[in-house]
Amino acid sequence: MLATAEYNGWSYELCRDICKESDLACPFFMPTHKAENGMWLHSSRLPLGCGWQGYCTAPGYDGVIPETQRLQEECSLGYSSTCPRLPADRPWDAIRFAVSHENESLIQLVYVCEKSHLPAEHGNLEYRVHDTQWVVAHADPRIQKKAECFLDSWLQKKRPSFSSENESENIHEQS
Repeated sequence: MLATAEYNGWSYELCRDICKESDLACPFFMPTHKAENGMWLHSSRLPLGCGWQGYCTAPGYDGVIPETQRLQEECSLGYSSTCPRLPADRPWDAIRFAVSHENESLIQLVYVCEKSHLPAEHGNLEYRVHDTQWVVAHADPRIQKKAECFLDSWLQKKRPSFSSENESENIHEQS
C-alpha cells in the first residue's frame, strides 16, 4: 500500500520513492543534541532534518564520539563503507524517516531500515501531539532516538509555534 507523505514542502509516495533519496542516518549513530555550529552547509537537508552531535553504538565502540569529519560525512548519512567501527555483519546500513500522516492530534512517521540499498525492515511510529507522547515507539532505542530527532526537526519547520524548548524536550523524554 502506498501512502502520500510530505517533508520539507514536497510530497512523494512511500515505500517506492522513499528509497530513492540519497542521504540516510547510520544505524549505529546515536544523536544526543543538535549541532548548532554550522558543520553542514544545508543542514535542513540531512536525514534527521538538521545536524546532530552524538556517539557511536557499534559493538565494541559504544559511546565513542566520532571525529568531526566522520560525523559529517558518515555518521549522519549512513552507507559508510570506510568507517572502521562499522561491523561487517549488521542488520541495516542506513535508516530513513518521513511523515506519512499528520493532523492536529497525531503525527505518524514511517521508517525504512535498509541493507544493501534495499528495504530490510519498515514500520510506522506514532506521536500524540497534545499529550507529547509516543503511542507507537520502536523497540530499538537507536531507531527510536533518530525518530525523535527527525520529528523534533520536522516540528520546528512545520509547526514553529509547537516547538518551544519545553515541548521539544518532551519528544525525547517520553519515548
